[in-house]
This record gives sequence, structure tokens and C-alpha cells, in this order.
Amino acid sequence: MHIQSLAVTGWLLAASLPALAHHGWSWAESDQSEVSGTIREIYIGPPHPRLQIDTANGPWTVELGNPTQTQRAGFVEGVAKAGDTVTVLGNKPAEGDEKRIKAVKITVSDKEYVFYPERLKQ
Repeated sequence: MHIQSLAVTGWLLAASLPALAHHGWSWAESDQSEVSGTIREIYIGPPHPRLQIDTANGPWTVELGNPTQTQRAGFVEGVAKAGDTVTVLGNKPAEGDEKRIKAVKITVSDKEYVFYPERLKQ
């Protein structure tokens, strides 16, 4: 019986690790903001694709959805490049002054890419 409970505990711990590793939205403000700038760098890969953009207030990091969400939104290699103008709708950190935003939607060359449609505020 003791071995079974250890096995179940181990299984539950292993099953919860992905949830613990993913930071979710608890770090972010509930209100959404817009940040606009010029793409300096694009990274499309795990754990989260991201953009580095230059804005009037300095450089910002734009976190996109996970690789599957980003691809599903249509934001794939080649749809944007360094030098393109981007507008980001998303959530900034609730604490501190870090220049980072988790994108709900971005617009590049009048094309919208929605990573979290359920988070779009009407």
C-alpha cells in the first residue's frame, strides 16, 4: 500500500511540473496596453516566441504565445522582419518597470495575429 501511494504521489508531481513551469498571467496587469515600435529581432521557438522592438521609450520584449499558438495565429517565419513596424496589444508586468509585454494580439503591416482570442477585450 505504501508503494502505491508513493507511485501516485510521484505521478501527480510529474503531471503538475508543466503547469508549474508555465508562468501563466498572474504576473501581468489585468488591464491591456498598446506598445508600438520597430522590430529589431524575431525569435520563433520554444518556450515562447518573442520579438525585441525599439520604441520611443527604449527597447521592449514582446512575448508571443507558445510555438503552437503562434503558428496557429499565422505568425510564422517570414511574415515579419527586422525593420517592420508593429503594434502590440497585451499585458505588462503588474510590478516593476520591466519593458516587457505579453502579446494578446499584434499588428504588422495591417495584418493582425491573435495569440489569445479569449483574452481580447471588446
